[in-house]
Amino acid sequence: MSYWFLFSNGKLLLPRKGGCYSILTHDTLPYTVNGMVHEVGKYENAICKAAEIADSSTVYTVSTDNTEDGLIWVGLRESYDLINVELHRLAGRGSELIFWDKNTRYCPVCGTPTKVNTVISKKCPNCGNEIFPQLSPAILVMIHKGEQILLVHARTFTRPFHGLVAGFVEPGETLEQCVAREVREETTLKINNIRYFGSQPWPYPSNLMIGFTADYVSGDIQFADNELTDGEFYSRDNLPMIPQKLSLARKMIDSWLESFEEVK
Repeated sequence: MSYWFLFSNGKLLLPRKGGCYSILTHDTLPYTVNGMVHEVGKYENAICKAAEIADSSTVYTVSTDNTEDGLIWVGLRESYDLINVELHRLAGRGSELIFWDKNTRYCPVCGTPTKVNTVISKKCPNCGNEIFPQLSPAILVMIHKGEQILLVHARTFTRPFHGLVAGFVEPGETLEQCVAREVREETTLKINNIRYFGSQPWPYPSNLMIGFTADYVSGDIQFADNELTDGEFYSRDNLPMIPQKLSLARKMIDSWLESFEEVK
């Protein structure tokens, strides 16, 4: 028996029974798929595989608007609240590998169709170019000012929450240099004491989020590059809406809030 993380149009297929959600289990692949079948790890000693269904209309599903038992399509982000953390992590890995497979079917050097080399690599049979899954590293930084932290709202946010200053790492810079640059570019603030917090895979579609904390030094908040629409330093007693528990930003904010409890 294998666990099957099956996707279509960015959504994950989940069985629902009695209001509970799980991952499909089958001995063999139950549907026709596009591209590769990816092994993404093990869960409860069973192999976990991921693939994209070729035709979602071949899957009989029930409505997400009621509690009827059956199969439903759920966005990967939304599935975080429905399945356990380990299954969601494996689903994210599967989603990233499917994205990589779809975008590397031809060699970027000579245009020849690529061939699978290993479970995480392809090779061009013509020029020998090897292709591996590409990650886009991005930083998050939680800036402390006394007992306050800086929370911002970016233009790209689809919900009215406030999160942390963030940005992609550029060629030739360290992670710490990226933190300082993003803060300077987005807010004009000066910071110091940049410290690593933790990291998180972010399969939307293939990022790696790296979290840092830092201390405020000087400056007034100015939205210098038009990426932010709002931002200020907040205390724990007047927080705006913050990101969902799925995100590293939320884990960082929660860790800060918990630090006050530890002092008591």
